[in-house]
Order: sequence, then C-alpha cells, then structure tokens
Amino acid sequence: MSPAAPRATRPGHGRTWAKAILLGEHSVVYGHPAVALPLHDLEMTATVTPTAGPSWLHSLGYDGPLREGGPRFACIARALEAAREFSGLLGQSFRIETRSDFPHERGLGSSAAAAGAIIRAVLDSCGRSATMEELLALTHMAEQVAHDRPSGLDAAATSAPAPIRFQSGEMRPLAQRIAGGHIVIADSGVHGSTREAVRGLRLRYEASPAVLGPKLQHLGDLTTTATHALDTGDAPLLGAAMNEAHTTLGELGLSLPVLDRLTDAARGAGALGAKLTGGGLGGCVIALAAGAEPAARVRQALDDVGARRTWIYRMRTSQTARNAS
Repeated sequence: MSPAAPRATRPGHGRTWAKAILLGEHSVVYGHPAVALPLHDLEMTATVTPTAGPSWLHSLGYDGPLREGGPRFACIARALEAAREFSGLLGQSFRIETRSDFPHERGLGSSAAAAGAIIRAVLDSCGRSATMEELLALTHMAEQVAHDRPSGLDAAATSAPAPIRFQSGEMRPLAQRIAGGHIVIADSGVHGSTREAVRGLRLRYEASPAVLGPKLQHLGDLTTTATHALDTGDAPLLGAAMNEAHTTLGELGLSLPVLDRLTDAARGAGALGAKLTGGGLGGCVIALAAGAEPAARVRQALDDVGARRTWIYRMRTSQTARNAS
C-alpha cells in the first residue's frame, strides 16, 4: 500500500509591499537600468489555510473558487501552482485571503506583491524554506501571466528592504542619502494596464526604432542620474530627472491628460519633481518633496485637482546599501 501524499497542516502567512519606480519604467524592458523604491508602509498580506475542497479565494471583492476567478486572478492562480510545485504538494488545496493597503492596477506592483505574498504564505504553510533568488524566480513565473514579458523589477522591488537598481535581471541595493525626502503618491483613479502599455510601446518601437530608441536611452541615462542623486543626497537633481522622465514618457505615448494635470499640480505646489510611475496610461503619479510640510502642501494640491487617493511616504536614509535578502 503506497504512503499517503504529504499535505500542509497549518495556516501560512506572507507579506510584501508596494513599490514605486523612481526612474526607468519601460526602458528597463529594453535593457536599460531602473531604480525602484519599496513602499514598506503600504503592505500586501496573504493568509492561506489548507482545505480538503477546491482552492478558494477571498481577494479584491471576489469570494469564490479560485478556478472560477477568471483572467483577473490568473496571476494568483499561477502563484499558487508555482508554490505548490516548489513545495512538492501539487495536490494540496488552500483557502487564500489577501489584504492590501494600496489599489490594484495603479502601477504600484499589486500583481507582483500579491503573487509574492501568496507564494510566501504557501511555503510557510508547507514548512518549505526558499532563498531570495528562488522566491523571485517563483514570483516572476506568476508575473508572466499578468504582464507581457515582465522585466522582473516588480518582483524584486515588492520584497526589497531598500531602494534597488535593476538591470537585465540583476539587482543591487542602493544607498539613499536624501535627508528629509518624502514621496507623495497620487492615484489618478484610472486603471492602468502594464501589459497593454508594454505591448503597445513594443509595437511602436518595432515600427520606429530610430525614433524611439534614443528616447529609451534617455530614460536609461536619467536613471543613472537618479542613482547618483540618491547616493549623494541631491534632492533637486533627483527631482529634475523625474520631471524630464515624465516628459519623455509622454513622448512615448504613455501619459494621459489626467497624469499631466496631477504632475503639474504637484510641481505648482512646490514638488521638486513629479512623474507617472509604473506602466502609465493611468495609475499613479509620484512627487518628490523636500520635507513633511512641503509634502503636505503637495498632497493637498493633488487632492484639489481630483486625485482619487493620496499617500505620503517618508524616504528612509541609509548611508550604506544593504543586501536585499
């Protein structure tokens, strides 16, 4: 008589967080660097409980069988499958619950954060450990369902302890020496689709590489400027790079009037720089302020011009980069 298949017997928990791309969205897909800031105050948590029936999902207003969740939850389904396969428990079903402090489809990394949190929760339930490299690989597998050829940046940034520089799959933590820096995040209220934005830009690039190639290179150069600004504590330099990046992203067809209105309002209220973040065509904008009071003024200005929701994130100063582990 063959032994019974192993099963998970305890609830598992996982936690990740939102991210904001400071510089380099889209150009990172073409091999240029990007800098991302983990937003530790905006958490994504997942709890999984072993169950004998079909896997069940309670997330984003949906409460039902995971297999009936449709394309909207395909990334979560793939995350569960990858984590179960890694744990050697492909036959184990779970009840999955997620909670998020930030909205989905706004360029803040919600799909990668949800996938990463669920993967960690399943591994916790199964008593299976994993290295950071293995966790990122599993999350990237799930992200391939949500996005068209994801760079891997979201998977890395939604679990990183410090700002990161990401290029061609290689990640390294960055020092952050801008004292008193605050990032104001504003939700435009327009759902963005990173998958569609990436696909649309690829088609335009393939049609006109001589025109769009230099713009993507410029975004890469601005990312190098941002890395230097973080390392030297030069907030005005970072802000200027953010402003220029927003202009270039607009030239690539990735902005919308609502995003331009929000960035203009932030700059008018004293922001050192403001830009869209993430895929564009909706989602969020971020603005750099030089302190708590300037950040409050920028936030009010964004609220006044119709931001759906706003947050303020205080940038943590670090004198030396830490390993992302």
